[in-house]
Amino acid sequence: MKDTPKFGISVLTALLPVILISIATILSFVLPAKSVIYQIVTFIGAPDVAMLISLIVAIFTMGIFRGLNIKEIGDAMSESVKQIAMMLLIIGGGGAFKQVLVDGGVSKYIGDLFGQTNLSPILVAWLIAALLRVSLGSSTVASITAASLVTSVVSNSSVSPVLVVLAIGAGSIFADHVNDAGFWMIKEYFGLTLKETFLSWTTLTSVISVSGLLSILLVSCFM
Repeated sequence: MKDTPKFGISVLTALLPVILISIATILSFVLPAKSVIYQIVTFIGAPDVAMLISLIVAIFTMGIFRGLNIKEIGDAMSESVKQIAMMLLIIGGGGAFKQVLVDGGVSKYIGDLFGQTNLSPILVAWLIAALLRVSLGSSTVASITAASLVTSVVSNSSVSPVLVVLAIGAGSIFADHVNDAGFWMIKEYFGLTLKETFLSWTTLTSVISVSGLLSILLVSCFM
């Protein structure tokens, strides 16, 4: 236990990427856009650079400062990469598949389906977000796209925009499956089969999403 890094340095090493990116983001609103300091801060705060800096720091704090030699550090890093290599490939493949669907115009097609409808704006918002989520796999893309598509529907109705936003949020987590990186992370981290992941994680996200919709519809009756 004497060679184990102290708690403080361990936490600092783990959170260093977040700290660098956060500082760069905050300073970007304060510093002049054309200043040299701004360019340096933006460079250091870029996710790839922040991760690289954090890796170099970790080599020292978790390796060299503990008395490990370069070979031992290299072996530890190689073993770590082996454990996550397949997951990274799967996540990358899921992201590529999502981008194919986005570039193929799936979001526009789904928006056109609900362009002229008499359904409740809450239900429309949820359906659009849910369909985009299932089609594209990204909650962020589903939320942003759904918000832009239901703007005209909300502006012409008396429904509270807050409830529509909540409906979009509920729809954006519906039925997480193979085209989302999170699905594969759950599968790999817990050592589940595809069937088990569908029965547990996909079912869970579907129940949460539908429950959210029902709760929002219930609240809308009193607003």
